[in-house]
Amino acid sequence: MGEPMQAESGETRGRFWARLGIYAMLGLAGLYFLMPLVVMVLTSVKSMADIRDGHLISLPSAITFQPWAEAWGSACIGAGCEGVKNYFWNSVKITVPAVLISTLIGALNGYVFSKWRFRGSEVLFSVLLVGCFIPFQVILLPMASTLGKLGLSQSLAGLIFVHVVYGLAFTTLFFRNYYVNLPDELIKAARIDGAGFFRIFWRIILPISAPIFVVSVIWQTTQIWNDFLFGVVFSTGENQPITVALNNLVNTSTGVKKYNVDMAAAIIAALPTLVVYLAAGKYFMRGLTAGSVKG
Repeated sequence: MGEPMQAESGETRGRFWARLGIYAMLGLAGLYFLMPLVVMVLTSVKSMADIRDGHLISLPSAITFQPWAEAWGSACIGAGCEGVKNYFWNSVKITVPAVLISTLIGALNGYVFSKWRFRGSEVLFSVLLVGCFIPFQVILLPMASTLGKLGLSQSLAGLIFVHVVYGLAFTTLFFRNYYVNLPDELIKAARIDGAGFFRIFWRIILPISAPIFVVSVIWQTTQIWNDFLFGVVFSTGENQPITVALNNLVNTSTGVKKYNVDMAAAIIAALPTLVVYLAAGKYFMRGLTAGSVKG
């Protein structure tokens, strides 16, 4: 009787130490990856005197939010210094409509390719998927020519158009792979009841598409907000997104280099995508795997 209890006790202790080791490794890995963020936050609330006298991870002698105000532009100091406020709102104006349009069109495309197949649909879908593997640089010249012909060059509307077109391949892939595992009986029953294409889509398909919508929104928001290449090529002056403005702020500063302002501006630029992941990140993997097993 004693031996089984001792064996069970030893096994319990073994599991405890194994779990403790795993948590310790995860904690160290988390600390390693969070260290740059800690350095950025600490630097952004230090004065320049603190930065010169201390080191990367030293605590500030006095917390100041002047660098944040200067980075945003509400208390900017120096000739020609305007902060990133206007460019932040440019990115919002670009990201929100581009995400909504590309997600909705991707949902319609995925619905068609999965439930309303037609002759050549598989070939067309395969051709569309090529867009997922085309590097940004390949489409710069043809896209610039297209924007010029449409009268959208160097405008926010032009950037929205670029991101919608480039993102359609990804959103279509997401929704098609999700919808293909939905029971065909749902569509057949709705057809028998007299429902048409759009009625089925709005009344049946969309209400059960929340997981994949979360995936598409997170993916597109991250891609569009963090984009630099399209922003620097297809926009200019006051129409530039925050990524371009951040690059200009960091690389064109005159006089004394203000590392605290640069760090504050970088955090401001990263906050929206961070908030999106904190708010909906746990649904991202659920959405990717939802419907992967039919039935």
